[in-house]
Amino acid sequence: MISPDTLSKTEDRVVEHVTPDRPLTRTQEHTALTPAHLRERAVISADDMGLPQVDAFRDIRTRLLAIAGDNNIVTLVVPVSAGSGGSFVARNIAAAFAFDESKSAVLVDCDLRTPSQHQTMRVEPSRGGLLSYLDNPATSVSDILYETGIPRLRLIPTGGKPTRHSEYFSSFRMRLLIDSLRSRYPDRYLFLDGPAVRGAPDARILAEIADVVVLVAGYGHDTAEDIARAAANFDPAKFAGVVFNEDV
Repeated sequence: MISPDTLSKTEDRVVEHVTPDRPLTRTQEHTALTPAHLRERAVISADDMGLPQVDAFRDIRTRLLAIAGDNNIVTLVVPVSAGSGGSFVARNIAAAFAFDESKSAVLVDCDLRTPSQHQTMRVEPSRGGLLSYLDNPATSVSDILYETGIPRLRLIPTGGKPTRHSEYFSSFRMRLLIDSLRSRYPDRYLFLDGPAVRGAPDARILAEIADVVVLVAGYGHDTAEDIARAAANFDPAKFAGVVFNEDV
């Protein structure tokens, strides 16, 4: 589980425990997942409110909403290193936002090397995904939004492997996608599941198009030095804090 004291600012880099044509709030899932199905997908359930793990993610939601104010924000969730549980945390923060019937969430799998959200959530990306949109101007946003079985939560999977050597995340199409997703409905919150900070610059590039950055550290997996070094990659004005994930 994640640490109950989940999200906090860092000081001096010292880390402490701490369909697009309709609003998603008005759409209905064709098949809503049961609590048992959610557990199989490692997703928190509104039926389990009061459990420490569920309340921890709800607390993260509350803190992010305080940062957002009256704006719907783009939150980048990135692990310090591979295996820290970044995708698990990103998925469940998005799910916590979807608990609220006045809000909706879109989870975008931006880990191009080791995508996992579509497999974990058992979504077949038959119409392609993020890479399809970035590579093909004929692909629309509606083509790559998939139901998850969770009301008010949609997934954009990666939808394949990179086919060219270029900066996908700094491209005009990436910025167009983010702007299209966030501007159409004020109740829509975006969550970018990014790759590990260590090993590639993609997390830093994604941070340029995000409003808020949440760093995920594997409890007992990442050292204090690893965490501080990863946090130093991001603008302090955007850095919301660290989530310590104990399920590693």
